[in-house]
Amino acid sequence: MLLADPQTNRRLLEHLVNFHEDAAAELLVIDIADQNAVAHAVEKLRALGSALPFPHQSAIRAASPLRELRPKAGRCRWRAIYAQAGDGFVILAVVPEAQVDRRGFDAGVARASKRLLEVTS
Repeated sequence: MLLADPQTNRRLLEHLVNFHEDAAAELLVIDIADQNAVAHAVEKLRALGSALPFPHQSAIRAASPLRELRPKAGRCRWRAIYAQAGDGFVILAVVPEAQVDRRGFDAGVARASKRLLEVTS
């Protein structure tokens, strides 16, 4: 839960968001504009947590509990696959958007599922 200073309405607490080391490496190989878009989406997740609305995030069908961050409200070619882990969130993979590269998206979701098992066991 976020707390805010009642006089300034500034956040006092933010949600913890970590990157799996392989997801961080995946982020670094995409172009800088898309890296910045993903980073901005991560900041929204950090600020709002599970209250982050669509179109900024959505569930991944057939891959619960994984969710996708949708940079630029879905207008970015990349997605950050994440899940809740403990008291925060973990970015598990950075993958192409499904309509751009379905095989790449599906492979990334499979990697994210394996990584989630690593971080939760």
